[in-house]
Amino acid sequence: MGTVVVYFSRAGENYGVGTVEEGNTEVVARMIADQTGGDLRRIEPVTPYPAGYEDCTVQARLEKASGARPPLRNGGPVLTAIDDPIFLGYPIWWEDMPMPVYTFIEAHDWAGKRVLPFCTSGGSGLSGTDTTLGRLCRGATVDPGLVLDGTTAQLRVGTALAEVRRWLRHRGLYQ
Repeated sequence: MGTVVVYFSRAGENYGVGTVEEGNTEVVARMIADQTGGDLRRIEPVTPYPAGYEDCTVQARLEKASGARPPLRNGGPVLTAIDDPIFLGYPIWWEDMPMPVYTFIEAHDWAGKRVLPFCTSGGSGLSGTDTTLGRLCRGATVDPGLVLDGTTAQLRVGTALAEVRRWLRHRGLYQ
């Protein structure tokens, strides 16, 4: 069994934390990988998002409204038959997953997989993305997700790590 941590994250100016070199979701993805021995795989669009927060939110809103599926660098992370469980991480943008996450999801066969969603947000929780994943990841089991505030991930690392460990313990993936 090969545990993987697939995530989309954006560095630059982020809500509530200022300008960061490592995006909020990436911070959490690394914690999960460290605790589970999982292989990190990043979802990267061919065209990076703007570094400025306002510019990024404008682009994200336009992509969501149009149902865009931005192409991914190198075709995106590849999943293999032995990749299970799959942690899937993303920020919440406009009460949804960023559109590159949809590009990734729609490119894979999820039958028989166990998907563990996690997200960072500014207070909007999972915003129903766990239900969306249940619909899009056909044939997969989608576990209850983890939500961390972006400021917790960046500025209260000990608290974030404790939440990650608690969530993993409830999923049977951490002692």
